[in-house]
Amino acid sequence: MRITHGFRPLGTAHAVTIGNFDGLHLGHQAMLARLQAVARARGLSSCVLSFEPHPREFFAPEQAPARLSSLREKAECLQRLGVDRFHVFRFDRPFSSLSAEAFIEQVLGHTLQARYVLVGDDFRYGAKRAGDFALLQQAGAHLGFDAEHLPTVEIAGERASSTAVRQALAAGELHHAGCLLGRPYSISGRVVHGDKLGRAIGFPTANIQLRHNRPPLMGIYAVELCGLNGAPLQGVASLGRRPTVKGADAVPVLEVHLFDFDADIYGRRVRVDFLHKLRDEERYPDLDSLVAQIRRDVEDARQFLAKTR
Repeated sequence: MRITHGFRPLGTAHAVTIGNFDGLHLGHQAMLARLQAVARARGLSSCVLSFEPHPREFFAPEQAPARLSSLREKAECLQRLGVDRFHVFRFDRPFSSLSAEAFIEQVLGHTLQARYVLVGDDFRYGAKRAGDFALLQQAGAHLGFDAEHLPTVEIAGERASSTAVRQALAAGELHHAGCLLGRPYSISGRVVHGDKLGRAIGFPTANIQLRHNRPPLMGIYAVELCGLNGAPLQGVASLGRRPTVKGADAVPVLEVHLFDFDADIYGRRVRVDFLHKLRDEERYPDLDSLVAQIRRDVEDARQFLAKTR
């Protein structure tokens, strides 16, 4: 998969779909399946068009929802799904000021040379979200592309959406989130050095670098860690501010204690699959109380994970 940016013409005709694709849930995957089917039938390259940062992060950063996936995680998932190109526009003041007509002409026509454009049934575009599907169809007739919109995808009667996934994760309903995603919710990142407290208290952890300070879930979880050239490794993860040792206002940290594992994996890029929430974060009066709780967490995680094999 090729990753490209900006307004420079790509020189290749594309079948294009547009959106933020946060989390790449089953609704997104249905759009990608349709996109790729049309691309194959017409001899086009498939292209996902997205934006960085998310428009809501640009206009109202304090009110923007927690991200389900970083830009890199999104790209990795799109590559696994077989997309040919991932084109990213920087969402800044000039880009946000493009009229709906200019968006169609400059982005879809001039840059991507679109011959087919697929959007969701609620897609809006251009300054003040003025553009709608009717305008897209009308412009396509002049610029040489067909436009199609895909109806909402429902899972057990619920609309598959990034909002629904966030709500499930925030409520600790990981199975529900996984049903909407079609896979366990995961966070990917590089293993970095931490403060080594886990090793000092008998529970060494792999610290996973987080790209955002507002993860969509917090607490203690039974997890599997993938990416070390073998079968997934089981463990227990803490994702939060570590109030016992750092205070309630600390930056969130993802730490994973792997069972029966002792190897140097600093610098490796790994994926943590969140399978079951054990409990919320708590503040303990001293380290001895924290260690006793970690022992219980390890046992609870082992028991849960034993049932999944």
